[in-house]
Amino acid sequence: MPDLSREAALGGVVCGIDEVGRGPLAGPVIAAAVILDPTRLPARLLERLDDSKALSKRLREELAELVPETARVGFGECSVDEIDRLNILQATLQAMRRAHDSLGVVCGHALVDGNRPPRLPCPVTCVVKGDSLSLSIAAASVVAKVRRDALMAELALAHPGYGWERNAGYGTPEHLEALKRLGPTPHHRRSFAPVAQYMPP
Repeated sequence: MPDLSREAALGGVVCGIDEVGRGPLAGPVIAAAVILDPTRLPARLLERLDDSKALSKRLREELAELVPETARVGFGECSVDEIDRLNILQATLQAMRRAHDSLGVVCGHALVDGNRPPRLPCPVTCVVKGDSLSLSIAAASVVAKVRRDALMAELALAHPGYGWERNAGYGTPEHLEALKRLGPTPHHRRSFAPVAQYMPP
């Protein structure tokens, strides 16, 4: 279970940063940055917060409502056009920078999930599998996923048939079959191979 030991060891204002959406064939990549206040964290948040992938949809949504009540949260996004232009790694790092900047405060340190640090105006420590080790990264993981899932569900209303309300743009059999049958939408990542093969010449 994630805890606050890494944040406590660093001291000062520490934000946790995580992203959601590197792998999908459609939709933006979204990052979140979260500064937790240990003195205000409710027990139900401390006891249940975890890597978003390990939580049920219902619990993620419940926790995503709790986090902003006791923490400062910032979001950053990179569009499909930016992903195609920059590549997914650089777009992810850009989304992380935007999430950090949107916090509106100067952080003393950032804990970032993964092994590639974004360029930030504060020291950065990368934590592999950080969403299962750091509470602030876990919080960022949860709020980012809930935000992106909601966005993909909205896009699914305008582009039915791909199952984005269920697969969030990932390359599930349902999504791949629809891509072959219906072709790409403006929200598909043209630089991703499963999409590129259906782009008009």
